[in-house]
Amino acid sequence: MNQRGNSLPNIIYCILLDSIGYISYMIPGLGEFSDLIWAPVSGFLFFKMYGGRFGLTGGVLNFIEEVLPFTDFIPSFTIARIVKYYLLQKDISKQIDSSI
Repeated sequence: MNQRGNSLPNIIYCILLDSIGYISYMIPGLGEFSDLIWAPVSGFLFFKMYGGRFGLTGGVLNFIEEVLPFTDFIPSFTIARIVKYYLLQKDISKQIDSSI
């Protein structure tokens, strides 16, 4: 897990964490109950992985997504990784342009 603003978590790790949210629906009747346990863990892991304002905002949104019924299909860790990647690319482009 990282808290540096210039590095990304491993995409495999993000997919694995998103998959944990899906697994709860494999056992009928367990899905929504297990989300009550997974939601705070997921939100905390999200914050620790991304850190800063991005991690805090994403952690809260991830918690809400996990605790709400029928929203577990959203791959929030993977989406956040993609968004963060493009934000970092944009920052790198700005730095290159300003140094020229």
